[in-house]
Amino acid sequence: MAILKQDEAQALLKKVLAFSKADECEVSLNGREGGNIRYARNAVSTAGDISTITLTINSTFGKRTGRTTINEFDDASLEKAVRRAEELAQLAPEDPEYMPLQGPQTFKDSITYVPATAAITPDTRAAAVAKSIQVSKDAKLEAAGFLENTTSFDALMNSKGLFAYNTDTDIIFSITTRNQAGTGSGYAARGYNDVSKLDTFTATQIAASKANGSANAKAIEPGKYTVILEPVAAAYMMENMFRGLDARNADEGRSFMSKPGGGNRIGEQLMDEKVTIYSDPFHPELPAATWNSDGQPQEKINWIEKGVVKNLEYSRFWAQKKGVKPVPGPSNIIMEGGTASLDELIKSTERGILVSRLWYIRMVDPQTLLLTGLTRDGTFYIENGVIKHPIKNFRFNESPVIMLNNVEALGKPERTISVESYRSYLIPPMKLRDFTFTSLSDAV
Repeated sequence: MAILKQDEAQALLKKVLAFSKADECEVSLNGREGGNIRYARNAVSTAGDISTITLTINSTFGKRTGRTTINEFDDASLEKAVRRAEELAQLAPEDPEYMPLQGPQTFKDSITYVPATAAITPDTRAAAVAKSIQVSKDAKLEAAGFLENTTSFDALMNSKGLFAYNTDTDIIFSITTRNQAGTGSGYAARGYNDVSKLDTFTATQIAASKANGSANAKAIEPGKYTVILEPVAAAYMMENMFRGLDARNADEGRSFMSKPGGGNRIGEQLMDEKVTIYSDPFHPELPAATWNSDGQPQEKINWIEKGVVKNLEYSRFWAQKKGVKPVPGPSNIIMEGGTASLDELIKSTERGILVSRLWYIRMVDPQTLLLTGLTRDGTFYIENGVIKHPIKNFRFNESPVIMLNNVEALGKPERTISVESYRSYLIPPMKLRDFTFTSLSDAV
């Protein structure tokens, strides 16, 4: 029962709403099924399948809302859950920011569902992982990795007549390879809606090359360097910035988008002209749902255009307070780039550092978005367009906003995932000047 078709989901939600006696009622239904394999030291350690479905009821009287969740779907259980939500609503304090439910909306059909991904079997996962492990063994390395595929659906209906439905497929893969001496490490991560785009063999080859190439690293002095961030490193660096595209946080002085003296930075040139960041649920490489959890349609929207802040997210409450149109948060994150490959960016660099991955990133100053963290899984010194040798890892102190003012060149965008959030991004490799490294790290 984990994946319901649109008409099945619609019928179930209508039944639940029919039990409601509240002023307003919203019901959401979410189901997912899939499987995973985890492996370490070139051997599978765990594997499993998951199948879940959950229904959530929000009942509102005036501005008081109660919520219940349930995974039993007989009539008696459904009615009991509705009554419980109504009881909780009567006990809840008023929400001063409550917004009335929306009426019917028009949503375009998404392109997030791929039948081949939905048809993945345990044998499919095992074959993909076997290719990865064999690459590691051939390179005399030890691999630890994770592969997971998911098919899911989301449905939303309310007492004002709104109904939304979406299905999605996803497969993610991450791999870390290390030499037996523990002196070299490599990493790769991939995520797609379409399983046919996943190549675990090639991804593991890249990780293996980094692991063998990063052994016997040399120490160089910390300081400001020209760096090339591979897409996975760039995604980790900018995740906190993507989360900060919110007008309320900016207007209330709590974000890097806050304007000195009050207000936000919409309309300001905040970054280099090469920087354009947008969302588009119909991008073929990174499709997304065409509606959000609040039942608002998702369309293509520019957040940063040629370095200028064009839009920020406005919740329905904050938009009403400010007298503007609501703007849903990003459905996905896409950053435009150029046509150069990673190798071409390296060849164009007289002296610099190639960063494969960043980790353990922590916020230092929310107002400037200053971050600190460490490089890992392959950091290399570049001289005269050639990788000369591996170098010891660094701690960095840098703001993605400052970083994106120091762009020298952008490569071709690639889809990558952050295993911190398990979210996919379409991000180019970046060549940046004056990236600040503050100290050395002995970690691999």
